Amino acid sequence: MKWSTSKRVFDIGKPLVMGILNVTPDSFSDGGDYASVDAAVKRAEEMVGESVDIIDVGGESTRPGSVRISEGEEIDRVVPVIEAVVARVDVPISIDTSKASVARAAVAAGAEIINDISGLRWDADIATVAAETGAGLVLMHSRGRFETMHSEPAVDDIVGEVSRDLRRAVEDAAAHGVKASQIALDIGIGFGKTAEQNLELLAKLDKLVDEFAGYTMVVGTSRKSFMGKIMGGVSAGDRLSGSLATMAIAVWNGVKIVRVHDVRETVDAVRTVTAIREQI
Repeated sequence: MKWSTSKRVFDIGKPLVMGILNVTPDSFSDGGDYASVDAAVKRAEEMVGESVDIIDVGGESTRPGSVRISEGEEIDRVVPVIEAVVARVDVPISIDTSKASVARAAVAAGAEIINDISGLRWDADIATVAAETGAGLVLMHSRGRFETMHSEPAVDDIVGEVSRDLRRAVEDAAAHGVKASQIALDIGIGFGKTAEQNLELLAKLDKLVDEFAGYTMVVGTSRKSFMGKIMGGVSAGDRLSGSLATMAIAVWNGVKIVRVHDVRETVDAVRTVTAIREQI
């Protein structure tokens, strides 16, 4: 399987680890930790030392209860970090945004992947940016608007809902000129799903991987609240074991990119699961 960005073509024979670099003051797990350029660059360099494959820079928190920020504020947060990181490390940079203007500014600063949690529902011009620049485009399933995506009523058939919306997102991207080779798909764990539906999606991931066999599949469960419930209400920083378990399940079921906070531990876990799976 191959996945193309504006700077390279990934030959995804083995799963890749995408490290999360939130440059926000209010993200649910690491808000404020990397808000300065120096702190963000230091963390990026640490992730490179931990064998990260992609670094995903985000400037707007999407945790429950978060408040949307302006395009200008988001650009001011992410562009200096991307420029500084690109100058220091030779690892692909992704921009986590649902705004086309932010995506365009980030790609101009050196990002080569756009990660859109809305799957083009909130700003379809993100697809135009991807088409014009050749950037890789991650299309994630979510429900509702920014303000309501964590409070949407549950749907009866979550696997069917995810499947239908990902197909819609792929069609929208294609209509804007994005090539299939640029597109990756994310099932959107934690966005508009109940805790039970998150677990169902992980359990049935192989079906979605098979259905979208022509696309790279991405999953991000890292430190999310549904694991906290399973683990007795532990805080986000104490959910490493649950994060590793869910990532192992995702990789076993055919996912090719996992998006995580804890890079070193996840790299080791992914390598182990991959080595076992190769014996099938």
